[in-house]
Amino acid sequence: MNKTQKAFLFSDIFCLLVVLAFLLCLPKKLFHYPTSYVIEASDGKLLSASIASDGQWRFPITDSIPQKFKDCIIAFEDKRFYNHIGIDFIALARAMRQDIRAKSIVSGGSTLTMQVMRLSRKQDRTVGQKLIEMIWALRLELTNSKEQILKLYTANAPFGSNVVGLDAASWRYYGRNPGQLSWGEMATLAVLPNSPSLVLPGKNAAKLIKKRNDLLDKLAKLKYIDQETANLAKLEPVPGKPLTLPQNAQHLLNRFKRERSKLKVNSTRIKTTIDEQLQLKINSIIKRYNNRYRANGINNIAALVLNARTGEVASYVGNIYQPEDPSLESHVDMIKAPRSPGSTLKPFLYASMMNDGFILPTTLVPDIPTQISGYAPQNYDLGYDGAIGADKALSRSLNVPAVRMLQQYKYQRFYDKLKKMGIGTLNQPADHYGLSLILGGSEVTMWDLANTYMGMVRTLDHFNSYQGLYNAADYDQATYIKQLKPKQPILEKSSYLDHGSIWATFNAMEELMRPGDEGLWQQFSSSQRISWKTGTSFGFRDAWAVGLTPDYVVCVWVGNADGEGRPGLVGVEAAAPVMFDIFRQLPNGKWFETPKTKLKTIKICKESGYKAGENCPDVVDELVPFGGEKTTVCPYHKLIHLDKTGTYRVNDNCEEVINMQNKSFFILPPAMEYYYKVKNADYKPLPPFKPGCDINTSTAALELIYPKNGATVYIPLEIDGTRGKVVLNAAHRNPRTKIYWHIDNEYIATTTNFHQLAVSPSPGRHKLTLVDENGERLEQYFTVLDKERNSKK
Repeated sequence: MNKTQKAFLFSDIFCLLVVLAFLLCLPKKLFHYPTSYVIEASDGKLLSASIASDGQWRFPITDSIPQKFKDCIIAFEDKRFYNHIGIDFIALARAMRQDIRAKSIVSGGSTLTMQVMRLSRKQDRTVGQKLIEMIWALRLELTNSKEQILKLYTANAPFGSNVVGLDAASWRYYGRNPGQLSWGEMATLAVLPNSPSLVLPGKNAAKLIKKRNDLLDKLAKLKYIDQETANLAKLEPVPGKPLTLPQNAQHLLNRFKRERSKLKVNSTRIKTTIDEQLQLKINSIIKRYNNRYRANGINNIAALVLNARTGEVASYVGNIYQPEDPSLESHVDMIKAPRSPGSTLKPFLYASMMNDGFILPTTLVPDIPTQISGYAPQNYDLGYDGAIGADKALSRSLNVPAVRMLQQYKYQRFYDKLKKMGIGTLNQPADHYGLSLILGGSEVTMWDLANTYMGMVRTLDHFNSYQGLYNAADYDQATYIKQLKPKQPILEKSSYLDHGSIWATFNAMEELMRPGDEGLWQQFSSSQRISWKTGTSFGFRDAWAVGLTPDYVVCVWVGNADGEGRPGLVGVEAAAPVMFDIFRQLPNGKWFETPKTKLKTIKICKESGYKAGENCPDVVDELVPFGGEKTTVCPYHKLIHLDKTGTYRVNDNCEEVINMQNKSFFILPPAMEYYYKVKNADYKPLPPFKPGCDINTSTAALELIYPKNGATVYIPLEIDGTRGKVVLNAAHRNPRTKIYWHIDNEYIATTTNFHQLAVSPSPGRHKLTLVDENGERLEQYFTVLDKERNSKK
């Protein structure tokens, strides 16, 4: 290889290296500065934003730039922007002449492309640096469109103080979206990046106005606007101090910060599913009720609205937002905070038992004093109905029937179903919660609770959509990020709850008596049909209200973030009024369609709510879930033999069969009958046996109400220090019958009519024996705690 060839080779290699250096001189990402977290409403309006980690208000790049800003910035900074390749040689020549005449740098001649490169590096403006910027600008133009370059400039240009980018500047100086700015406002912002430290809104107003007006005249000269528009724009005031950005969904913003990596969202800016107008209205409602409740020491309220049709979050108010008062703990997002659910899980049990064939909608369940392994639930009013329809027990939110239903259903089965349906806070084994699970003995979040109800609503909404199949995606959690593509259904033959069970549950939930003026809702045709449920946690720490329609699920929580209980903090009084006020802001749609293809007509005993048996006199045809076919036949209607007069019960020991008449009687067990007949005046007790008849019947006449067999009893001290007494309570089918009471085989007393007895047995295990005057005998055991021994442990 001769010298000439070597020279050509070296020159080729050099040129190749230069080309490679030129191509590789730009990093894949030009700007590495942190950006503000920004969330927008579904219509693109700003809901909330937070300052970037470097203390700058810098919004992420947007998809579009307002045409007004394009016109203003090109006219002011780079009028040949669309015609050059990153370097405007005409502008450079003009700048050089001006600088030579002034013997200082008075004009730079930089294009917008060159300014983008300078902003990405933030280095001193020297002649050498300007040459490098020109090379970078050429490289940037090679692989980026003019629109992309404008976006980079718009998002990263300085606008004075700690404001970077057009979006942040528009909100900080005018409190509006850039697309809503006038020509005068947009021209004001367009002149700021040229000298942001000198022309700062709130200072140097005269200089700012002159620059703005000069630009407006230039826009008119270049025919972007007419001169009249320019003159009117000159009359507009320039901004003063920067404005506070909207804080309409701070808790959702903070949630997005925490979940961004998990959601795999690259940008710190998202368009949410939030309805801005609804969000503002609910913020106002929450603030109004908070001002009222704080007089009672109740500081926090949260509300969540889910759109059941779309599976999206319509409004997200995680708490009041008053960061200036730390004692209110308004920074806590109560939508994600685990709290005791009170009675809000009861509809899930009711639906599950119908789904699995344990009950029918109106099946009678016991409502009597109950002790189960030391656990003694009580109703809120401390009373008992004896027996009550399951639907009415749900609508009245009675605790004792709910516990007895869960005992029948098994809490382990219910625990598993709750976890499958989306309750994600059950972190302990099922035995940890036991039967208290149904009365708030666990923790749930408002997010999980509302989403589980929404899963039921969406399942019922879709009963005709999938040819009898179920969409497993109906129980997916709601999304708060706007998605372009709807989720594809995941079709299955069965679901956690069938359509019929959900429909019957919502019917029962609609029967709750509404608070205040809402109690008269049925008298107004404009009123909205709502299925709803309240809940109150132990110690009055949490008040809940959950309401639903085919279109929306609304969940409200009221309480204190620190868990302090307050008198009057009850679901129906504190949370329900807020929920109904929120529903008034929502459109009134059609009610659920009856899923007739998912229901079966069977004959029901009207009095007991069970499947009708041969002895049930009053039978009705009702639509019930398919699981109703598996339920038991009515156990309470029995055929009783009476004498000719119908006055006495008889048997073949004292009456000829030919002289007997048979009649069906509704017979409850003694303890249930004891309370049931007080609330139901039409209840007919069994007639007494005819004198001389030997009593030999399988129907128990005697039952101990308290204490139950094997119960543990604690006897407290009275105020004067003496030992108190425990009241024993029994029920007999014939109240006038005498009952003889014995403790440890020692006669104690005799009762008639009211079978209650106050005694003070010694600590230890005791045998309680009851014998009625007909010789029927009942033996049970109970244990009295030793106060001194237990206090030492």
